[in-house]
Parts: sequence; structure tokens; C-alpha cells
Amino acid sequence: MSAHDDVEVRPRKVRKVVIPVAIVLVVVFALAGTLLRNTPTGAFFRVSDQISMGVLGLLLACGVLLLARPRLRADADGIEVRNIIGTHRYPWSLVEAVSFPDGAPWARLELPEDEYVPIMAIQATDGDHAVLAMRRLREVRRHAEHPENS
Repeated sequence: MSAHDDVEVRPRKVRKVVIPVAIVLVVVFALAGTLLRNTPTGAFFRVSDQISMGVLGLLLACGVLLLARPRLRADADGIEVRNIIGTHRYPWSLVEAVSFPDGAPWARLELPEDEYVPIMAIQATDGDHAVLAMRRLREVRRHAEHPENS
């Protein structure tokens, strides 16, 4: 098996949405922080309040960008799944199946004892991209389990 048989997948549509949303959050909160002034209602805003609004916008944007973090890497040795938080690598010997249940938002690894790991990098909303990713992933797994058939 060669390096060109390795698979790396990232979600597509969610990335197209979260990046503009993160930019809008930063701009809106920076603008709100800039426009914070003393109001006739008696509210008194200081420079620290204005800075806090900008920082809050940055934190929210970072949180939204976490949705673009998922990634899948698979090779002859195993599969590495990075979801929103955390990265785990599983050898193919531990993986019982790679599935995409009907109605599920993303694919998953079937592990022993009815456990599973979501693969958020392969999302139903990606349509043909997800189908191709699943085919490539299953092919890599098949080659890893039966290298003599390569």
C-alpha cells in the first residue's frame, strides 16, 4: 500500500458556514464594544467593558470555529479521528466496522462491545463528498486487512 492510498477528510459545508459566522461575531462584538457609552438610563460603561465586549466576540468566534476542527486520517496502520475536542487513533484490528446509519448526521466507527466513535469529519450535509470519503475509507480498511489483495 502506498501513501496515495491514505485518506484525509474534513467537512466542507460546515467550514463554509462557520468561518463567515466567526468573522461576523468578531465584527459585531467589536462594534458593540466601540459604541458602548454612558446611557441616559444610568448605565456607566468603562474602557474595560468595551474591551471585554471585543474579547467576548473573539471567544465566541473561537467556539464557533471548533465546529470546523473535525478531521479524519486513515492509513494502513489505523484511523485517526479528530472531532471538536480530542484526537484518538484506533488500529484497524480494533475497528469492527465503519458505518453511516440512516438519518445520522455523521459517520461512525463501530468498536467492540457495542461502542462507537462519531466521525464528525464525514457529515451527511456534504452529500457526494461524504459518499466518496466513506468509499475511500472502506477501501483503505479493506487493503489494511487484506494486503495480499492489493
